[in-house]
Amino acid sequence: MKNIVKQITAAVQVRIFLVMVMSFTGSAIYSQQNVQLVIGQQPVYKVARAGETMNIDGRMDEASWKNAEVRSLDHFFRLDKPVEKQNTKFRMLWDNAGLYLFFECEDTSLTARETNFDGRTYLDDCAEFFVVPVPDSIYMHFGFEINITEVRYDYIVLWRYYNNRTFFISGYNPQYQVKAVCDGTINNDKDRDRGWTMEFAIPFSAFSNISSLTRPAPGAKWAFQAVRQDRNAVDDRFRSTSTLYPIYNYKLDVHQPSQFGLMEFVDK
Repeated sequence: MKNIVKQITAAVQVRIFLVMVMSFTGSAIYSQQNVQLVIGQQPVYKVARAGETMNIDGRMDEASWKNAEVRSLDHFFRLDKPVEKQNTKFRMLWDNAGLYLFFECEDTSLTARETNFDGRTYLDDCAEFFVVPVPDSIYMHFGFEINITEVRYDYIVLWRYYNNRTFFISGYNPQYQVKAVCDGTINNDKDRDRGWTMEFAIPFSAFSNISSLTRPAPGAKWAFQAVRQDRNAVDDRFRSTSTLYPIYNYKLDVHQPSQFGLMEFVDK
């Protein structure tokens, strides 16, 4: 009974927090003038509209995926030792219900050890997606990190919120779909694998209940980042990290809101 009460309390706290953050656009969290996105200067990903019901199966069988813009994650974040720069392609679609993401990754060594929900999936072969439902670099975003065995870590980030410390609110547990398909054997360093794909369906309701912000119309822009973690040895914690938008300050991490790019919802 106590655990149920704790879960309900956490859910209520997260909901209250979302309402506060997404409502008070004049507050300090929105006033980081030195790192705001400049829409005319940021690269924009055009999110095409899906033309049919999407089946989340880790495959691109729907015709709509042919209309999705294809981007490569070729900005490598961790270069402190030699890394194998394996190719990653990213696609995104939308409809009235939500966002659809597709990661297509070459990988010669499929690795995933985390089995706990909200665990350290970022130490495995993993797809990550960070998003803010406004076209600005506010110091808060939603995060989704899923490894190739579909273990999830989802959270709200408060970037450098207090004393330059970043806080992760793991009590944020939205409902969404994800499916990974692997071509090879997981956690076997003795063979050579081929790769993996991962498909997401994230409803707009996962971002808050404020429809004016989270039910976008064509032409709306949101800030986001797509990330791939690539771990190539079961017993080695080192992994390379590649991003869709470049990270310029290597002393920090991939959650820097000023490094996000923009998506624009288009009606075609």
